[in-house]
Amino acid sequence: MMHMTFYWGKNVTVLFDFWKTDSWTSYALTLFVSFLFSVFYQYMEDRRLRFRIAGSSSSPGSNKANPADAPLIRSAGGRRVSAARMTGALLFGISSAVGYLLMLAIMSFNAGVFIAVVVGLAVGYLFFRSGGDDDLVVVGNSCACA
Repeated sequence: MMHMTFYWGKNVTVLFDFWKTDSWTSYALTLFVSFLFSVFYQYMEDRRLRFRIAGSSSSPGSNKANPADAPLIRSAGGRRVSAARMTGALLFGISSAVGYLLMLAIMSFNAGVFIAVVVGLAVGYLFFRSGGDDDLVVVGNSCACA
């Protein structure tokens, strides 16, 4: 039976039926893998944002008006699918997939998995996304989730 509240214990099923832990060794390995995937998620987010910032600053029309003044609905005319846009979409897809898998892992309701994911996200943020002046916020997107 699936737990619907947080619980502590070494017996947990994470994401797939074949990923079950029944010993402390397999449980510790599961926590370590959850931690690594969380760090990887922050790395992918950092790469995606840096790629987006680099792409927007090197674009030929980068001296446009303030993005806050842009209309809410832009026409799709004239936008070509370029290698940079495809790469950005690929990075976004990978980052989103890893994020959703982390969310589903947390939904196992095992407190150890929850802590491993949260600590991994914090460590990944510390290593990859908490730089000095390099921390630029992409203002062009009004969506809080991206």
